[in-house]
Amino acid sequence: MRRRLLALLIGLGLAHGAIAGPVARVETGRLEGISQGGVDAFLGTPYAAPPTGERRWRPPVAAKAWRGVRRADAYAPACPQAGVSMPGESPPRTDEDCLYLNVWRPATRSGEPLPVVVWIHGGGWNNGATSLPLYAGDRLAARGVVFVSIAYRLGALGFLAHPALSAEGGGQSGDYGLMDQVAALRWIQRNIAAFGGDPGRVTIAGQSAGAMSVSALMASPEAEGLFHRAIAQSGGLFEPLELAPNYRLAGAEKDGAAWAADEGARTTGELRALPLERLLTPAARRLAHPVVGTRVLPLSPYEAYVAGRWNRVPLLLGYNAEEARSLVDLAPVTARSFTAEITRDWGPLPPALLAGYPFTDDAGARRARADFERDLRFSWDMWAWARLQAGAGQPVWLYRFSRRPPFPADSVRADWGAGHFAELWYMFDHLEQEPWAWTAQDRALAEVMAGAWAAFAREGRPGEHWPAYRLDEPSLLDLGEVAAPGPVPELPGLRVFDAVYDAVRGRPFGAPPTARAGSEGPSRPGRRD
Repeated sequence: MRRRLLALLIGLGLAHGAIAGPVARVETGRLEGISQGGVDAFLGTPYAAPPTGERRWRPPVAAKAWRGVRRADAYAPACPQAGVSMPGESPPRTDEDCLYLNVWRPATRSGEPLPVVVWIHGGGWNNGATSLPLYAGDRLAARGVVFVSIAYRLGALGFLAHPALSAEGGGQSGDYGLMDQVAALRWIQRNIAAFGGDPGRVTIAGQSAGAMSVSALMASPEAEGLFHRAIAQSGGLFEPLELAPNYRLAGAEKDGAAWAADEGARTTGELRALPLERLLTPAARRLAHPVVGTRVLPLSPYEAYVAGRWNRVPLLLGYNAEEARSLVDLAPVTARSFTAEITRDWGPLPPALLAGYPFTDDAGARRARADFERDLRFSWDMWAWARLQAGAGQPVWLYRFSRRPPFPADSVRADWGAGHFAELWYMFDHLEQEPWAWTAQDRALAEVMAGAWAAFAREGRPGEHWPAYRLDEPSLLDLGEVAAPGPVPELPGLRVFDAVYDAVRGRPFGAPPTARAGSEGPSRPGRRD
């Protein structure tokens, strides 16, 4: 009998000496993590129940409690996806049971609660995983923060809107991935103190679609009070929805119904019976975007700023100088094919947008395409967001990352330059993960960026060396050979976007819908619907 009892205790992790790693008690039970290099890590912690079976396309619900001690020493599978979020990475292990998070904290702490950074990965709403080594929070945790990375439903599983799902969901559907993010933030409010974190100093941070998520959370009444600062790297949702009506609930439902009909599914039961592989096709992937008009996102971020209905917190944001080089194959671009290739990729666009990027030869056409893609996807959004935030009297710091990492010449990243993703090795202070020809300047820049991000989480400002963005003197911190403040570059192209988007909206940037074009809107500029 004694042996059987001892075996049971060992199985539950309760026998003396069975727990070797750090332990944290959360609302659903005890966790045993791992320690390395002065940092504790708790990996694969459930923050919600598996969104499977009848819970597919439903709001997340609480995770079940467990008995004994749960091992938290390995990443959980990523949410289902096709492809990878960053060229050159390996596809992650996936499972529809994927609502997990990871926590890193300093192994040695004083009695004071530490600031919390919550990382929301990118991947165009279709890809991404918290298990990407680059996203490990160990180096930032070593700087005195509790770092949390969260998974959320992707693709059609995360964002499908459909009339049948809306009828079931009280008149709305879609945005399940955003609901997951809110659920994770609520879990953090209830449980982060168990890891030494301060629930009153939570910073949400993300890159690409993760930064777009940050903009959505700042506009979400469901996320009110769940975070206290925000960091957005290369992503936001501010363009006019007049150019993307499928982002509205009615348009998203129409798209979802057409896709489901092609799959032979019209009822919620038929939808939930679809095999997982049918939710990962190219047609299904096109449904992956936020839906405006739901409880979690009733207004677009631009609309929320203009209406004064957004979550007011300090904001740090920016973009990379050569975003497009890691996303677009520029080699085939010629002066003759310039407009046709953009139309192929983006559909018809207002001609005035393209006119803002002149060229005279093929080399100039490639530069113009790179600049246009950067401004269309990223830099205009970040500039618009900074102006909206500053115009509302809220603190904001803007950066431009222009450093070209030493990507190997024989790698898929050889021609990226200061492209999309390039800042992540520096911001996470993870130069050591790659055996590249890093220089003392690279290491100094990583020190500046990781230090600024940690300081922002701790104090709500990135440091004295970084001037806040002002409407009367638009400046940013250029993160290049050195970190140096300066004016916002590329303004001619960005102002072309201003003029075109104002014409599309029929009112000046930041003006409420009742303002007539040409009338004087509110003093704060804003942008992007």
